[in-house]
Amino acid sequence: MRKISVLGSTGSIGTQTLDIVRANGDIQVTALAVDHNITELEKQIREFKPRVACVWDERRAAELRISVADLPVKVVSGMDGLIEAATEASARTVVTAVVGMIGIRPTIAAIEAGKDIALANKETLVTAGHLIMPLARRKGVRILPVDSEHSAIFQCLTTLGVGAPPLEWDEAETDGAFGSRSKSQLAKILLTASGGPFRGYTRQQLQDVTLEDALKHPNWSMGRKVTIDSSTMVNKGLEVMEARWLFDVPVSQIQVVIQPKSIIHSMVEFADGAVLAQLGTPDMKLPIQYALYYPERRPLGGDRLDFWSLAQIAFEKPDTETFRALKLAYRAAEAGGTMPTVFNAANEHAVARFINHWIPYLTITDMIEDAMSAHKPVPDPTLEQILEAERETYEFLRSRY
Repeated sequence: MRKISVLGSTGSIGTQTLDIVRANGDIQVTALAVDHNITELEKQIREFKPRVACVWDERRAAELRISVADLPVKVVSGMDGLIEAATEASARTVVTAVVGMIGIRPTIAAIEAGKDIALANKETLVTAGHLIMPLARRKGVRILPVDSEHSAIFQCLTTLGVGAPPLEWDEAETDGAFGSRSKSQLAKILLTASGGPFRGYTRQQLQDVTLEDALKHPNWSMGRKVTIDSSTMVNKGLEVMEARWLFDVPVSQIQVVIQPKSIIHSMVEFADGAVLAQLGTPDMKLPIQYALYYPERRPLGGDRLDFWSLAQIAFEKPDTETFRALKLAYRAAEAGGTMPTVFNAANEHAVARFINHWIPYLTITDMIEDAMSAHKPVPDPTLEQILEAERETYEFLRSRY
């Protein structure tokens, strides 16, 4: 019986994770955590019977305690509660599907406790990859990517004989063609992007974009924040920074390619020019299930690619002049230190304002650029310095917008 904890269980990734649990008879959910949706959480508790359930808000946690008083579940709250859910003793894998930098502390705590991480929280590696990956290596913990793009890259890289991240590259060539783990064989990571709902738009056309427009992703069903990030290309910028840490490659070896139909989830180019790609329908259940059962592949329901009707797969170069957030992400990644934190925090703050109709769409990227321009990055920051950079970014933007 595989035992898992799910952080963010009422969100898009969390609910699809529980769909996979339902479809298989050998996964037990031992802990669940949500932000505020106690109505849905109560249903999940009654179905999956976890030992621990966390609600971020203590007032709502108190309401939930009353609602599930007939069940043997411990209801906790706040950051301490989130960490308790992430470190629940019997869980072997923690699915980190919370959104934002709130995921850093529980992820670190889970790694310290020896849990494998099914990672769907981009911000953890974007802001603290230099802390997370060495810690995972020391603890012998696997970081199993849940994002469709990073899962695709991971699946392609298994042909080199490497296991799950953190990758243990052998810099020297080994004898024999099979099983060599030489990093020199990897030439480039090709990170695909759909281009979002505004692919092909000019900057003038983006001036009139509404919240409703930004939430209409052409291929994927995701949460509001991630969907908006996809429309600005911020999401792809975060994935570039995440891939840098997951696969231990310089940013210069990560290239973004627009593939509008989201059929190719990402590709890897090798030193000899060969390119391997992972293809599939736009369905997050595949990378989630692969992370939960790695290295085993299990049957999965749903649509399959029909190559007879597919006709063609088109590619485009990203427009980084109109969608400047992607260019800013590369700049943040190259600056390193606390700059990726500022990029991420400024975007979180801006998107929250856009969702509340307080700023126009294009101001999201303007806020990111302003915050980055005002920041002097701290190299190799501690967790406290990362969180301080986040606070300073919020304060700066509140004073300017």
